[in-house]
Amino acid sequence: MKKRNIAIIAHVDHGKTTLVDQLLKYSGTFRDNEEVEVRAMDSNDIERERGITILAKPTAIDYNGYRINILDTPGHADFGGEVERIMNMVDGVLLVVDAYEGTMPQTRFVLKKALEAGVTPIVVVNKIDKPTARPSEVIDEVLDLFIELGADEDQLEFPVIYTSAINGTSSLDADPSTQTEGMNPVLDSIIKYIPEAHTDVDGSLQFQPALLDYNDFVGRIGVGVVRRGKIKTNEMVSCVRLDGSIKQFRIAKMFGYIGLKRVEINEAEAGDIIAISGLPDISVGETVCEVGKEDALPKLRIDEPTLQMTFGVNTSPFVGRDGKIVTARKIEERLLKETERDVSLKIAPNDSESFIVSGRGELHLSILIENMRREGFELQVSKPEVIIKEIDGVKCEPYEDVQIDVPDEYVGNVIEALGNREGKMENMTTAENQTRLLYTIPSRGLIGFSTEFMTMTKGYGIINHSFKEYAPLAGGTVGERKLGVLVSMENGKSTAYALGGLEDRGIMFVEPGEDIYEGMIVGEHTHENDLAVNVVKGKNLTNTRSAGKDHTVVLKRPRLLSLEYCLDYINSDEYVEVTPNHLRLRKKILNTNERKKADSRK
Repeated sequence: MKKRNIAIIAHVDHGKTTLVDQLLKYSGTFRDNEEVEVRAMDSNDIERERGITILAKPTAIDYNGYRINILDTPGHADFGGEVERIMNMVDGVLLVVDAYEGTMPQTRFVLKKALEAGVTPIVVVNKIDKPTARPSEVIDEVLDLFIELGADEDQLEFPVIYTSAINGTSSLDADPSTQTEGMNPVLDSIIKYIPEAHTDVDGSLQFQPALLDYNDFVGRIGVGVVRRGKIKTNEMVSCVRLDGSIKQFRIAKMFGYIGLKRVEINEAEAGDIIAISGLPDISVGETVCEVGKEDALPKLRIDEPTLQMTFGVNTSPFVGRDGKIVTARKIEERLLKETERDVSLKIAPNDSESFIVSGRGELHLSILIENMRREGFELQVSKPEVIIKEIDGVKCEPYEDVQIDVPDEYVGNVIEALGNREGKMENMTTAENQTRLLYTIPSRGLIGFSTEFMTMTKGYGIINHSFKEYAPLAGGTVGERKLGVLVSMENGKSTAYALGGLEDRGIMFVEPGEDIYEGMIVGEHTHENDLAVNVVKGKNLTNTRSAGKDHTVVLKRPRLLSLEYCLDYINSDEYVEVTPNHLRLRKKILNTNERKKADSRK
């Protein structure tokens, strides 16, 4: 059977995963009576809730005598390392672009990786059914982007297909009325334009894992494409390690992909995308060869982490009320297990009770925290900090490319805010009351910015950013919160009476009747200093009848705290306490008097 290996790349939310659903459906991969969920490729709970793809996933479909291996890739910059490595596994890409939004920062990022790898592109203009679709302008934007990224003449001759993945229709014409049910134009174009995998079935074996997976029964699993030769289960093979040493092992299990299933197989040959287990510490970029015929493939680049934060044992007075797993040993075990699957994550001990966890960005780390709290862990985490590196004797920090789209009336505020965060404007364009700003900004300038940005633009602004490079340290203190907080000075349950008396001091984070401890942050102060407050005091009862009865206190809604908001919000002297059912903000030093002494020493 002839093979085609392709990846689907796009900006986040342009419809990659939905398109894969339709390709699976219309290629006849599922039985007619098979129940298939929407966005079937997003298999874990967080992916389904947020509608984002976190892990790249392989699938395969059979169509007209061809086996088409498809990799659905993440669109977020935090998972960009996966996109880059996947380009080494495929011969072509489907670049999905929204028919209204056009090319966005991640479109640029993923396309750049594809063109650098020299794979063949096919452009899919998706969401053609939108009333605001503007397909011809979008194609011009895509062409400009190809030229700007230095595509060669062959790559510029890309075929274009127009689809509405949500409706399961497609056509080769930009006119929405020509859409017909099915995905045949896409599948036919893949067979026609994407080159067959360059394979040498008779040569000696070469297999390189580009992704990792893990399961409790077989341990670490390497996922990649067989470059050359054949591979069988129970065969003895050599692994050329990243340091050049050679380790022999036996292939314990081998898996192939068809539809949404990972199926066990006994044999694979050049051009197949497979997963193997047997070497407990197999790593991305190593080469598996025949014994005695070791021939290493070039190593794959793994993106270095740019952000780090401390994960520690929960030390609040409420420890163990909510979660089952609270010890440092269990937290360490869980973090090390995560590094088995995630190559961009690094763990280092900090002290006996905490660990420094480094990752690719806030989203990368917050998803790990969210997974842990769902598994019953309690922990406290510090503010994310950028990783400073020394390059040629100069201290350097990560910088990001930022693209912002806002209605014209908010532009002044946004420019001022980015200026205060050491941002440098690269370009500004205006069309139809919308302004697009392009900036280069230190990564630490973006920590805590998204919340401020949403408030500033009343939710109408769109911000996208992706890692650019390490460059010399920018001046100034960037990324600390301007306003102080209201900190509880007592333990107990919050009362409506106490909260009502504090409303003019700031915005509350807690409701009446919540458990409160000393040192817990209960609200945001209207001024720059922190204020110790009592939110648990009740009304003194006398036997004199009073005009203002207690039940007449009407409180404003407290601010809702999400995990990302909390990580963005805290300063370096604060923690987020994360338990399965609660997120609490707290000071590192809980005792009010000790905290005041420490602050005066500063």
